[in-house]
Amino acid sequence: HLELAEFGGGSVQSGGSLRLSCTISGLGPDSYGYGWFRRTPQKGREPVREAVSCDAGGDPPLKFYAESVKGRFTISRDKAKAVLYLEMTNLKPEDTAVYFCAAKLGGFRRIRDRWTVPHEYDYWGQGTQVNVSS
Repeated sequence: HLELAEFGGGSVQSGGSLRLSCTISGLGPDSYGYGWFRRTPQKGREPVREAVSCDAGGDPPLKFYAESVKGRFTISRDKAKAVLYLEMTNLKPEDTAVYFCAAKLGGFRRIRDRWTVPHEYDYWGQGTQVNVSS
């Protein structure tokens, strides 16, 4: 059983940068894939949990990014420290959201098209708020 905890959210101006961290505890011999999602409020509708990036697992790891963040966000993982990172640069107001890290037992190397699906993931953190002002 994994426990995930996000850190590093905050408020920045448009064009600024933030680095989110996700500590991972409870790791054993199993391999995992990891993802970052964000949740934004939708007027009159349920909040949407949007996939941002994924470390699908493997060595070297296979990485995926949403089109909206390609070239601006970078996912990485420090295996020794058991920490997942999301480096966010050139932030825009539309990046404002609660950001979550998530883990999937077995990873996504064999099911690459499923990395964007929230219910594929087995474990979730509580989220960290990112606010980008214009």
